[in-house]
Amino acid sequence: MKRINSVSLFLAALVALSASSAHALTEMTGNTDGGAFFRIVVPDAWNGDLAIWNHGFSLSPIGPVSDLGPLVDVQLAEGYAVAASSYQQIGWAVFKTKNDVQNLVNVFTTNFGAPNNVLLTGASLGGIVTTTIIEKAHIGNLTGAFTFCGAHAGSRNWDASLDIRLIYDAICSDVPGGSIPGGPTGLPAPGFPGFAFSQTDLAIAANTCTGILTPPIFRTGSQEVRLARFVAATQLPENFLLTDMGFATFGHSNLIFEPAKLAGKQGMGNDGVVYSPAVPANIERVTAHPGGAKRLSRNYTPTGDVGSVVHVALHTDKDGLVIVENESEYASVVPASNFTVAVAIEAVPTHCGNTPAEIVASWESLRGWAAGGQQPTAASIQGFCQFIDATNPLFPGPCRIDPDFVIPDMDGRIPPR
Repeated sequence: MKRINSVSLFLAALVALSASSAHALTEMTGNTDGGAFFRIVVPDAWNGDLAIWNHGFSLSPIGPVSDLGPLVDVQLAEGYAVAASSYQQIGWAVFKTKNDVQNLVNVFTTNFGAPNNVLLTGASLGGIVTTTIIEKAHIGNLTGAFTFCGAHAGSRNWDASLDIRLIYDAICSDVPGGSIPGGPTGLPAPGFPGFAFSQTDLAIAANTCTGILTPPIFRTGSQEVRLARFVAATQLPENFLLTDMGFATFGHSNLIFEPAKLAGKQGMGNDGVVYSPAVPANIERVTAHPGGAKRLSRNYTPTGDVGSVVHVALHTDKDGLVIVENESEYASVVPASNFTVAVAIEAVPTHCGNTPAEIVASWESLRGWAAGGQQPTAASIQGFCQFIDATNPLFPGPCRIDPDFVIPDMDGRIPPR
């Protein structure tokens, strides 16, 4: 029954999408009380529901909203109003995103009336933003959520960031030109708003140590050995080394030194952590500041308190930035009857590399579920994806969801603190 319901919804959406250019839109932009930018788009044939997009991690300056998510055309054609907030913080913005989205909904309600239903969408950082809103924000008529590549393990991802940075330092700090300043704080104090060390400087240092930007044939033997040690110790795809080191350096520094975040307190530590034999024995040991650790945990460690909200999560199996184990961590606290996860098997590791067919199939499955249909499964989402890929060139596949994929436990990738 659920599959039929979702297919019917999708076919109706295609009819609307083909005629969407004839429909007028009302657009509103501005700033909320918290200082975040917002953008709201409402079709003339509004169905009374609101879809909110929660964007991913960015250290770029806060500015006007341009991105309403990969589903915006579909959602507008289906009659949804679509809205997004810039967030009032950069980086790990979850300290304030609950307020940002509440403010966004207040602006929408003041100008267009209270929505009948609110559906959340988000990717990467937007996944934990979505989770935070479900569990902590006061938004009326919130019924469902769809996320992909979501950081649903929340603050535990920063334990991984600390490990990545300290593993790099253990391997590369003695290599001339390969060291990076800052260590466990990412960059030295003051760190925020910035230290005189750029992404280019990071790339040069990492390449000096590991040869990551050098064609393999031209790497030195020592670079090959150090790169292999880093990959073995972190369990990360090689092509994610610079991405993850950027997160563990610049993102890490912003988190610790931003006054409205950890205000200089070391929120992550690794005292007593038992690492695998692949991790260098000389890894630095760091003690977390109790207050910093507590504040980081509160911003945010999911509790699974989702009420009646239903949630479809999509991920790729080889994501090297937001690892797929984030989904098993969240599944361990949220009721199974409220949470469906679908994992796509990719040939080359990506971050948020799901295909249009996979994304639309997941969204439509969430819509049908939130409307009272059956809970979707990974198998039903894969089948729906194949139907979409075969019938509509607007949303190509391939469809790579493996219904039998068992998501590994987070402890196997991020040793418990």
